[in-house]
Amino acid sequence: MSQTNIETKLVQTPTKPSWIADQAGQLNMTSVHAISGATAGFLTGFFVCPLDVIRTKLQARGGFAKHGVTASAQYYGLTGTMKTIWRTEGIPGFYRGLATTTVGYLPTLMVYFAMYERCKKDLPAISVFREYPSFMHMSSAFAAGVTATVITSPITVVKTRLMTQSAHTSWYYRGTIDAFRQMYRTEGLASFYSGLVPSLYALVHVSIQFPLYEKFKTIFVPRPESNPSDFEKISAVFTASTFAKMLTSSVTYPFEVIKTRMQLQRVLAHTENSEYEGIGKIVKSIFHDEGWRTFYAGMGTNLLRTIPASAVTLITYEVMVDEFSKLRRQREEREK
Repeated sequence: MSQTNIETKLVQTPTKPSWIADQAGQLNMTSVHAISGATAGFLTGFFVCPLDVIRTKLQARGGFAKHGVTASAQYYGLTGTMKTIWRTEGIPGFYRGLATTTVGYLPTLMVYFAMYERCKKDLPAISVFREYPSFMHMSSAFAAGVTATVITSPITVVKTRLMTQSAHTSWYYRGTIDAFRQMYRTEGLASFYSGLVPSLYALVHVSIQFPLYEKFKTIFVPRPESNPSDFEKISAVFTASTFAKMLTSSVTYPFEVIKTRMQLQRVLAHTENSEYEGIGKIVKSIFHDEGWRTFYAGMGTNLLRTIPASAVTLITYEVMVDEFSKLRRQREEREK
């Protein structure tokens, strides 16, 4: 056989994909979005845990003081809170609730992105959603947020408890499993859904963020026909994510403070002279006793946390979806 024939045969022989690549290429798009969301959730949870701890302590500060737990009053500002955690708890203090944080982000984003993309696919069958894409993105984001919030609320509540516990609180859990056991035994199933109502109100956040993100993507992300490099695509997603998150967070942050107070007050209510309060009473109490600025307590830290977290989430998600899509196209070409 001549050298030319050998070279031609080598060129025509397709490279056999690995078993993992072959299996990934068989996934339907709902599974692709779910796995991509779960991967993004895992990386995001690890990345943001220290800032999540600081933010939660700042949000909870006034609620602790009101119920006689004065130790939390030492958490003032980003720098002060970091110093206090470092002095009293060391490095482990910044990763308190890491397992719960990571586990919380993973299923939340897995459910969220799977539902969000499914709604984006199905809603255009209705004329009003076809005519108004922003309304379609908003509705998809809200539906996905409701689903993810209801499913993952117990994890979110346990995470808040673990992050805010100390030697001065009336509760202490050895870890995530112990927290679930003690809360169920002493407070019942309802304790895992404390703060659920303001969490649902806070879905205004994603209902604003994702339509903005989709809009900014059309502005910053290069069109496929321009054959952009990976760096250009990632930079564009980062920019779109940053603008969308900054605008949204500045509007919806007070909901986060109210939610944190509601999640904590059920256990704080066991202390002397304490009672359980509804959303309206909490809002009035914060405004009257602590001032309107309290609704934005920890917001600077929150922006430092949410902007890079959002970028990590969306970049990871978009890259994963893109890679899965390539594997699907390669499989389809092999089967022709």
